Amino acid sequence: MQELCQTIQEFLTAHGIPDWLVVFIISLCPVLECRLGMFTAIVLLGMNPFVGFIISFLGNILPIPFILLLINWIFKVLKKVPGINKIIYWLEEKTLKKRDKIDKYGIWGLLLFVAIPLPGTGGWTGALLASLLQLDKKKSFGVISIGVFIAGLIISVLSLLIGSAVFG
Repeated sequence: MQELCQTIQEFLTAHGIPDWLVVFIISLCPVLECRLGMFTAIVLLGMNPFVGFIISFLGNILPIPFILLLINWIFKVLKKVPGINKIIYWLEEKTLKKRDKIDKYGIWGLLLFVAIPLPGTGGWTGALLASLLQLDKKKSFGVISIGVFIAGLIISVLSLLIGSAVFG
């Protein structure tokens, strides 16, 4: 994980992109999200943890409303495109396999899903899952935002511990 963050961070800073924007861009990306954004901010860039947290959080939640509002329509259009339709069906199937917490705990299951920083969870996947399950968009956005906030706090603490353990 550290090597991936370092590679992305070095590439972006080599092209004159300021540190805060590096963190924002990493946090904006699916899979990476605020988890790697916070790690990059604290461990690799030595950024103030509070500032890094705010930037990571904002970068991570920015795409969520667009996913909640548009992804079903985008998938409907892409399912008509040969070749791409297989990827969309695969992505839907893979995402819906993670619905057990939502089926069991409802909207609070979505919070748990997003808040626990494990591979395959997070704001992007949570928003996709909420859209596919046709959950209330306003509630989903609020719950996903809280989940991203909690995940960001967990990763911040872990990054601070790792940073001090590894770098001194």
